[in-house]
Amino acid sequence: MQIIHLDDTNEFTPGQMKRFFLVENSPNFKIINFNLDAGVTFPVHSHDLDGELSILVLDGEGFFLGANDAEIPANSGDLLVSQISEPHGVRAKTKMRILVTITPPI
Repeated sequence: MQIIHLDDTNEFTPGQMKRFFLVENSPNFKIINFNLDAGVTFPVHSHDLDGELSILVLDGEGFFLGANDAEIPANSGDLLVSQISEPHGVRAKTKMRILVTITPPI
């Protein structure tokens, strides 16, 4: 069992995205905390793999991004779930903290 204090990863880099690996090398899943400064985009991308991912907005507001310039409003507490092969990304309107879960891990 492991407890992770997400408040310990509440750091931002001006104009950039900061990444914290919360669970590494798990055979079942990976959890990553990304902190995006206001206006920063985590570019739309996909992975040519079978599996799923979730993106949970911990704090802030912005948009979940997808194929064909899709934008879905994303606010604190919102959770996106998709196939990992489906295009996905995030754009921060305000400072935004997201928690990404990937299974199986890549």
